[in-house]
Amino acid sequence: MSEVDICILGAGPGGATAALHLARAGHRCLLLDRAAFPRDKVCGDALSGKVISELRRIGEDLPARLAAEPQQLPSWGIDFYAPNGQRLAVPFKPHYNPATDCPAGHISKRIDFDNFLVEQVRQQPLIDFRENTDVARQQRLPDGRWQLLAADGTTLATARVLLVANGAQSAFARQIGGHQLEPDHHCAGLRAYYEGVAGLHPDNFIELHFIKEFLPGYLWVFPLPNGQANVGVGMLSAAVAKKKVKLRERLDEILATHPALKDRFAQARRLGPVRGFGLPLGSRRRPLSGEGYLLLGDAGSLIDPFSGEGISHAMVSGRHAADWAGRALAAQDFSASFLRGYDKAVYNRLWQELRLSRAMQRLLQYPWLFNFVANRAARNPTLAETISNMFLDLDLRERLRRPSFYVKLLLGK
Repeated sequence: MSEVDICILGAGPGGATAALHLARAGHRCLLLDRAAFPRDKVCGDALSGKVISELRRIGEDLPARLAAEPQQLPSWGIDFYAPNGQRLAVPFKPHYNPATDCPAGHISKRIDFDNFLVEQVRQQPLIDFRENTDVARQQRLPDGRWQLLAADGTTLATARVLLVANGAQSAFARQIGGHQLEPDHHCAGLRAYYEGVAGLHPDNFIELHFIKEFLPGYLWVFPLPNGQANVGVGMLSAAVAKKKVKLRERLDEILATHPALKDRFAQARRLGPVRGFGLPLGSRRRPLSGEGYLLLGDAGSLIDPFSGEGISHAMVSGRHAADWAGRALAAQDFSASFLRGYDKAVYNRLWQELRLSRAMQRLLQYPWLFNFVANRAARNPTLAETISNMFLDLDLRERLRRPSFYVKLLLGK
């Protein structure tokens, strides 16, 4: 049994980031994961520019080291396909040059990216990292510490503060953090790997297909190394229930019959099973802390409600969790009121973006509006560049919520 000040549950991007920041600050921590790495995680596998920024905060050399990994591809943008089929190419950087610019994003299977972070963890003597360690339950002791128990009742560790980063299915987040599954703020998704998909972008743009018959869901195709692709669908759980959508059947049907996809998948081969996952979305503010604990990443319901991105938000929360765990240790104050500073720090960084993404998610209720913007942008390079910059500038993205933006488009201004 270990008696520690700080224990982290889960060594995915949120937990690993928190451990690395704690080590950089000189704090020891215990990091537990029920799996052995490398291990797979069902995900879209795209790494945004925010992931690169968070890597740089861990270590200045990490973005370059990631870019040198053979298990990743540099990605230079997104191809949006409107419900009417109009393609809207949105580079992450306007006027990018793959030969000279650093890529703004990457695509890497989670089995590889998560292990990339864990390899950094393994090099830190201040991090006691234990794999194949399943915490079956936890309880508060009379002195306020957390006691972590194995399935047979054996005590694994006690800790003053818990950083809970054990994913979307976190029992701790539900039972203690109070995060219940809310269909209006939860996405159901499927993912499969393919090889031989035709027509992938030469600069590895990720594809988001907003298909009229499948709204408010969308289909994605993300290129991967070795000629593979991550292909999947996602839809709000409330819409899945309301429309009685069978996602597996719809995925197969769309790939086999949709005019923009059927020829591209005619010779493609599925690699392994179709796997499902749930995404607790950050479209509603929830408490991220309590007496002696902080919720990170998917366990904190911090996934982007429009794009489904969760990796960078997990890393942002991991960085702030390390900061506030260190503050609590210095102050010897692990109370809910003190740790609420963590909630404020995370939402100061993420809430505007989450709120705007929620608004963009709602725009999917109006496919004609999506078609209108895509058609205009296809004929107007200035508008296309503005939309590209929206991925980097939240003030520009705010315009999408304003009726005046669409009035100006209608008037050709």
